[in-house]
Amino acid sequence: MSVQELIPVIQMAIGPVILISGVGLLILSMTNRLGRVIDRTRALCAQKQEEGCPDGVLTDQLTILMRRAQLIRLSIILVSMSALASAVLIIVLFLAAYMGFESAALITTIFLAGMICLILSLIVFIIDMNLSLSALKVQVSRRG
Repeated sequence: MSVQELIPVIQMAIGPVILISGVGLLILSMTNRLGRVIDRTRALCAQKQEEGCPDGVLTDQLTILMRRAQLIRLSIILVSMSALASAVLIIVLFLAAYMGFESAALITTIFLAGMICLILSLIVFIIDMNLSLSALKVQVSRRG
């Protein structure tokens, strides 16, 4: 394969490379959010033990935080699968060009799988954000 034949393949691979970069920022944001949820859970557990709070006072908050951690984990898994699909797509593009086989169906399938994982990840992330508002409502209603 000559350099002239390789240039179009590199141009096609730029899109998935940029997608991987953007997905990396999403993963960073989501892992930071997960860390905050874990820290808040630990703080509430410690507060519960120190103050000897009745079970009902912090249980609602801890239940919501646990659900949020599960949602964020699912979102991270899905967005990571999207990045993985993009990386596999790049490899398939180069292998198809190098070996000279037609792989439009495979390339389309991998791309769609990556986009579906990204979309599902963002939907789960939105659900987590709405759940975080529910936790805030519980806390505000207890103080009000």
